[in-house]
Amino acid sequence: MSQYKLGDVVNTRAVICQTLLEMAESDPAIWALTSDCGGNMKAFVEKYPDRFVDTGIAEQNAAGIAAGLALSGAVPYILGMTPFITMRAFEQNRSSIAYQNLPVRIVGWVGGMSSGGGSTHYAMEDIAIMRSIVNMNVISISDPLMCTAVLRDTHSLKGPVFIRLTTAKADTVIYEPNTQKFTIGRGIIAREGSDAVLFVHGGLVQRAIKLAAELEEEGIHLRVVDMWSIKPLDRDLVIESVKKTGKVVVWEDHFMNGGLASAIADCMADFCVIPEKFVRIGIPETYPGFGPYDDLLKKYHMDSESVKDCVRRIC
Repeated sequence: MSQYKLGDVVNTRAVICQTLLEMAESDPAIWALTSDCGGNMKAFVEKYPDRFVDTGIAEQNAAGIAAGLALSGAVPYILGMTPFITMRAFEQNRSSIAYQNLPVRIVGWVGGMSSGGGSTHYAMEDIAIMRSIVNMNVISISDPLMCTAVLRDTHSLKGPVFIRLTTAKADTVIYEPNTQKFTIGRGIIAREGSDAVLFVHGGLVQRAIKLAAELEEEGIHLRVVDMWSIKPLDRDLVIESVKKTGKVVVWEDHFMNGGLASAIADCMADFCVIPEKFVRIGIPETYPGFGPYDDLLKKYHMDSESVKDCVRRIC
């Protein structure tokens, strides 16, 4: 993926297809499965038709087939819409895949409210659901090129992995290529600061970096932590950030409870590290309606201006 540079807008689904295609060339164990949404996998299908399964709109079947393939020595990758591969296939993810600690990788796009398709098509509970499953690793992609590293680095991982994407159609490269090491269980300090810390993940990281730069012009130095590895969580980085700044904001396109904010709160409670301020910014307990993504963020006070106002208040 060296053809990309900082600031490029990339189709992450195409990155996934290219990465899996390259990995499959050297590893005959790699399979790809989709649920009626494999358009970006055309190159993979053409080259490896015998290692591709489209189950149609039946995510439970995709999870069950993936479990069977994994038991037979394969390394299956399930690709689909996040709300359906997490909610509809929850039992299969839990009992068929995670219970046996199988090397299945579940890749979902349109995380949070990014699909614009209404509450039935929003992934608002997915992180809470997937991090509750024993053995399941949970990752939220903030940079399209991160996908390449994560797919390759988790290739030999024994257990299952859930990889959450935002829209995955037009994502911005936010880290200089080949400068970051993406290690599961380790967060990334995307921007340094000491007045407060903003924990964030997924497509909101790009916005967080930008708003932190704007706040710095006002004299507020905000540390931005890309907590892309939600499970396992980088507890050391959480504790260090809380002790350093004393003021904590967690911003995510997910329900306020059950996601990263809850993981951060649990970590602070477990280690008896209590911040001066702790604010959750996320989807309130409601079923959001249809609409453009930016409009939805603004409606629920999850847009960049709302986050900046929050940071100003606590600082």
